[in-house]
Amino acid sequence: MSGDPFDEGGGSLLRQPKAVWATAGASVVAFMGIGLVDPILPSIAKGLEATPSQVSLLFTSYFLITAVAMLVTGFVSSRIGGRKTLLLGLALVVIFAGLSGSSHSVGELVGFRAGWGLGNALFVSTALAVIVGAAAGGSAAAILLYESALGLGMACGPLLGAVLGDASWRFPFFGTAALMAIGFLAITAFLKEQPRPARKTSLLDPVKALGHGGLASAAVSAFFYNYAFFTVLAFTPFVLNMSPYRSGAVFFAWGVLLAVFSVLIAPRLQERFGSLRVLGASLVLMAVDLVVLGYGDHMVAIACTVVSGAFTGVNNTVYTELALGVSDAPRPVASAGYNFVRWFAAAAAPFLAPKIEEWADIHVPFLVAAFAALVGAAIVGVRRGSLTTEAEELLPVPAEAAA
Repeated sequence: MSGDPFDEGGGSLLRQPKAVWATAGASVVAFMGIGLVDPILPSIAKGLEATPSQVSLLFTSYFLITAVAMLVTGFVSSRIGGRKTLLLGLALVVIFAGLSGSSHSVGELVGFRAGWGLGNALFVSTALAVIVGAAAGGSAAAILLYESALGLGMACGPLLGAVLGDASWRFPFFGTAALMAIGFLAITAFLKEQPRPARKTSLLDPVKALGHGGLASAAVSAFFYNYAFFTVLAFTPFVLNMSPYRSGAVFFAWGVLLAVFSVLIAPRLQERFGSLRVLGASLVLMAVDLVVLGYGDHMVAIACTVVSGAFTGVNNTVYTELALGVSDAPRPVASAGYNFVRWFAAAAAPFLAPKIEEWADIHVPFLVAAFAALVGAAIVGVRRGSLTTEAEELLPVPAEAAA
C-alpha cells in the first residue's frame, strides 16, 4: 500500500470525473443520515411524548429494512442498471426524509424511517460499484474515496443534526431531504449509465454466498460487533442527556476519529500486525471502553464515547476487507450477504438497550454490549483458519466501507 493514501494506483485520489464526485457527495449525505438523529433523540422523545425505547425504534426500523433490502439491491441494480438504482434510492430518501420531518407521532416517524432505510440501502450498496466503474486511478483509489465519504458522512451527520435540531427536531429531516435532492440532480446531470453485469443477480445469491465458512464467520462476528457499535450510537445520547449542540459536538468528534482510523490508521496497523490481530485487539479494547463508559461519571462517558470512534473505524475497515476477500463470491454478492447478517444487530441494539435499562439499570446495556464485542473477538480467534486469506497479507486490499 502506498504511504500516501491520496496517491493510489498511480494517480491522485482527488483527480476524478464529475460523475465520481457527484456520487461520492451524495454518499456523504447518505451516510450522514445514520447519525443525523443522534443529537436530537431526546428532543424527538420530548416533542412526540415518547419513551427512549420508542424513539430508539427509529434505528431499528431503519436498519431492519436495510438488512432485508440487501437481498434486493443486487437483484434490482443488475436489471435496471447502477444509475437508475442510485436515482431510485435517492428519490425514496428524499420522500421519506421529508415525511419524517412532518410526522405527528412516533409511530409515523418509525414507519417513515423504514422507507428511508430502503432508499438508503439501494443507494449505498450501489454507490461503491458505480464509483469503481467511473473513477480514475484504479479501484483502490475509488474504494478509498468511498471510505472517505463514509467517514465524512458519519462525522458530519451528528453536527448537522445538532445545528438544525437546536431550532426544531424536524429541521434535520427536511435538511437531509434537500441535500439528497441536490444529490439526485447532480447524479442525473453528471453520471452516465454504467455497464450492467454479464450475469443477473438472484435474490438468493447473497444467502448462498454465506455457505462459505470464512464469509459466514466474518458476518457472524460482525453481527456481535455491530450490536456493540449501535449501542453506543443509539443509546448513549440518552445517557449523556445533553443539548443538541453538545451532543452533536461529542458525536462529531466520534465521527472524526472513525474517519481517521478507518482511512489512515487501520491500513498501517494491518501492514504491521496483520488484519486478524488488529481486529481482535480492537474488539477487546472496545469492550473495555464500553465497560468504563457504562460505569464512569459524565465526563468519562463523554471521553469513552469519543474514543469508541477509533475502534469503530478500525473494525469497519477490517471487517469489510474480510467480507470482500475471504470467499470466492463476487464482491457485490459477498458484501450483500455480509451486510444482510450484520445489519440485523444494528436493528436489535437500539431496541434492546433501553429495554435492558428498564429491566435492570443504566450500566447493564453497556456490559451486554461489551460482552457482544468480546464474542466477536472470540469468533475471530476460533475461526482464524477460515478467515486467513487476504486478511493476513501484509498489503491488504483497501476495503469497501460499511454501507
